[in-house]
Amino acid sequence: MSELVPVAKIESKIFQIRGKKIMFDRDLAELYGVETKVLLQAVKRNYKRFPDDFMFQLTKEETAIWRSQIVTSNWGRRRYLPYAFTQEGVAMLSGVLNSEQAIRVNIQIMRAFVNLRRIALTYTGLKKKIDDMEKKYDSQFGIVFEAIRQLMAPPPEPPKRRIGFKAD
Repeated sequence: MSELVPVAKIESKIFQIRGKKIMFDRDLAELYGVETKVLLQAVKRNYKRFPDDFMFQLTKEETAIWRSQIVTSNWGRRRYLPYAFTQEGVAMLSGVLNSEQAIRVNIQIMRAFVNLRRIALTYTGLKKKIDDMEKKYDSQFGIVFEAIRQLMAPPPEPPKRRIGFKAD
């Protein structure tokens, strides 16, 4: 079976909201080769298959945050707030969208979620090994360990600038 969508492309469309790794409805629709409204109609026809831990709708605040973070996005003017699908929700979509492309894309999406989980576990394991080494060796290596820890830390979020004009 040939790869329909590279796993790396799918991984770039996986985000974290509310402590869960999710994919947005519009990204899934694009990968499946259907319009977003078609994907959501299929979901609504099978709503019992999508409890809150499989799919949820973003709030206005969450949507505003994501729009500001994904500057090059094509969110467009939607009449509704976007939906987010967890890994379980994406798996359930394979039963709802029963096309050959949907099945192949779903396999790739599951691989991407597993890949990200593996990376997260590796990161956690590496952090533990560094902590153990720091305890084991002299304080003379403290600078080295601190530098490694800084390299592993996620980059700080830049301060938010207000956009617009200031009224006098």
